[in-house]
Amino acid sequence: MALPKARDRALGGGSARDVRDPIRASWSRARRHGLPPDSYLPPVTLDDDELIRHREEHPLSPIWPLLRRSLGGLTADPGRLLFLSDARGHLLWVQGDSATLRSAERVHLLPGALWSEDAAGTSGVGTTLATGRPFQVFGAEHFLSAATAYTCTATPIHDPAGGELLGILDFTCPERHWQPLAIPLLDTARRLAQSELETIRLREEARVSSRYTERIARRLGTRSAIADPQGRIVRSDPPGWLPRHLPGPPSEGRLLLPDGQPVLVERLAAGGLFLLIAEDSTAGALTTAPLRLRALGLRRARLEIAGATHELTPRHAEIVIALLSEPGGMTARAITEAVHGPAGRPATIRAELARLRPILGHRLASDPYRLTGDVEADFLDLDRALSIPTTPIDTLLDQYRGPLLPGSTAPRVLALRNTLHERLRHRVLATADYDTALRWSM
Repeated sequence: MALPKARDRALGGGSARDVRDPIRASWSRARRHGLPPDSYLPPVTLDDDELIRHREEHPLSPIWPLLRRSLGGLTADPGRLLFLSDARGHLLWVQGDSATLRSAERVHLLPGALWSEDAAGTSGVGTTLATGRPFQVFGAEHFLSAATAYTCTATPIHDPAGGELLGILDFTCPERHWQPLAIPLLDTARRLAQSELETIRLREEARVSSRYTERIARRLGTRSAIADPQGRIVRSDPPGWLPRHLPGPPSEGRLLLPDGQPVLVERLAAGGLFLLIAEDSTAGALTTAPLRLRALGLRRARLEIAGATHELTPRHAEIVIALLSEPGGMTARAITEAVHGPAGRPATIRAELARLRPILGHRLASDPYRLTGDVEADFLDLDRALSIPTTPIDTLLDQYRGPLLPGSTAPRVLALRNTLHERLRHRVLATADYDTALRWSM
């Protein structure tokens, strides 16, 4: 009973001599954040769609099944929970029996809730984030009264390549069921997870290197390299033309190196590997070449870029058409509605955009998503020609090789297809010419 009394005394403004130093320091930080210890629960900041997106995009997503299996014994009994959070303290995944999960939800121990120290005070997740090391919080050591029935043990998981924090692994159980082996068990799982992350990274680097080789084969005579998200040079051709590490994390676009060398940076994979190309005359000509789409009358649209022609999948063609129709850019949600309608999921479109990047390279910009540089499309050419009253009808019919992406049911494609068809039909009818009408009908 000493700890609950010490907690009440300390959080009431009295002395906290009987409390561990790290806990006392954590309580002090929570008070500075203005958190009331009673009648308060951590905020649930991620709604269902945001939670799905965070899970799908988080680098620990492929690791969670491994952690669940390796620590299954810890959560075999009722009342025990396993959490995995992101680096900000959002709980993303949870494992436990249904009754325990329902009970935990009442105190916001649930996916989508934020348990950082500034949002929830002293806790396994929050104080591990604050201290950067494994930490246990016993019962009344929690800052929030709602959490004092639990004991939490947590450990940080870092990226083995760059060292940045990825998330917090937390085991929570009733205070009376405290597990003395929880910290070594979680530490073993942490090392296993980081080993698997390294394996995934090496596998991805090998896959992207293969793709990189194919891309560079079309850019003979250029100096090029692959960098990871932290700016470490993974591969370069020829070797040594770049330092082993860039001045900072790369981002898409043009980058000026400290020695004055301009390079073009393209994202190669959703995980963040980047292709760097020296902007010599050959590379400059390739990267400034127009991007041109042919989609009228074609079920498989063709995209010409950097001297190569790509036959797009129907879904990729629909995305490119949507982006071409909105030169100012589109959010993932806007693209989703243009391609799938209001019931679509932005996470699906983000995955498709990631698959498009190897084709579009830096020409696919983000935030908002848009196509950069000179872009051309046969349906846009026809739209412009239809807007000029003096364009000869024969010229219009020559440009119209058929409906836009026939077979597509994407809302944006349907709207563009019908608009072009009707505008051209009205121009044909306005000629009142038999041969023109016959050509149109054929």
